Amino acid sequence: MALGFEPQVSEELILVTSELASNLVKHAQGGQLILTPVEDGGRVGLQITSCDRGPGIADVEQAIKDGFSTADSLGYGLGTVNRLMDQFDITSQRGVSAGTTIVCTRWLRREEPSLSCPLEFGAATRAYPTMPVNGDAFVIKRWGTSALVSVIDGLGHGQYAHRAAQAARQYVETHVDQPLEAIFRGVGRTCRATRGVVMALLRFDFSGEEIRVSFASIGNIETRVFGGATRQPFIVPRGIVGGNAPRPRVTDYRWDSGTVMVLHSDGVSGHWGLADFPDLLRESAATMAPRLLRTLAKDNDDATVVVVRDSIRER
Repeated sequence: MALGFEPQVSEELILVTSELASNLVKHAQGGQLILTPVEDGGRVGLQITSCDRGPGIADVEQAIKDGFSTADSLGYGLGTVNRLMDQFDITSQRGVSAGTTIVCTRWLRREEPSLSCPLEFGAATRAYPTMPVNGDAFVIKRWGTSALVSVIDGLGHGQYAHRAAQAARQYVETHVDQPLEAIFRGVGRTCRATRGVVMALLRFDFSGEEIRVSFASIGNIETRVFGGATRQPFIVPRGIVGGNAPRPRVTDYRWDSGTVMVLHSDGVSGHWGLADFPDLLRESAATMAPRLLRTLAKDNDDATVVVVRDSIRER
């Protein structure tokens, strides 16, 4: 495309356009489909707008759920749009002023070399001991002067928990540069056809003189912070992402030198402290995570540990 999208992304945009056009024909007997180049803060993208005066959608979130259809189709249309686009907004009314408007945007991403990072990351995960698949997942992604970390726990264990966790992981990995609240909203829509997940997200920005951190979590992913300055506990709403989750509470703060952060799913015992591991903070993140997992993982659940700390090489 003229905007510079790679062939695979162009094919995905064609698929989105096709899905929205098909919905106009099947559900509204026509409407408008508008493709507009957009720019915001130096980045460029493509905005696709679909407008109709059809009967409207009774339950917008239900309509996005994979497998939901009122027209004898597979029911993956709006779910596909949600996964492939960076931003996805839909409004619909029934009655006298009936109609549906969908506005979605895909931004052009340039390959950014990952610059020297002052942090290091470690992760370890394992499935419920008698299960062939893992109901937990994690994401650690670095680009430019940013990084994103996530711990995801599908409800229960086994294949259905695995399906939910992998759906969430795939959405997070393809939307890492979006606002944390938007990622939670997208994962919630993606996971509506699954058991749902609990999830924590951390984004790090080390472009300035200090490292900035944004944190958000829903459900029982445990987050522990050691070292650095004393900080108030994070506010974590209860709920299921893909089910009854409230909006996440996003916390922004400065990362203090000497901080070590440990995130883990509830398959890891929460009854531990630094006194149980006297030399733990001297280890690298890559060593800490598997050590904690081996020692603290429960026998009756999937288990995941992710560690973030100052890079030992930087000290």
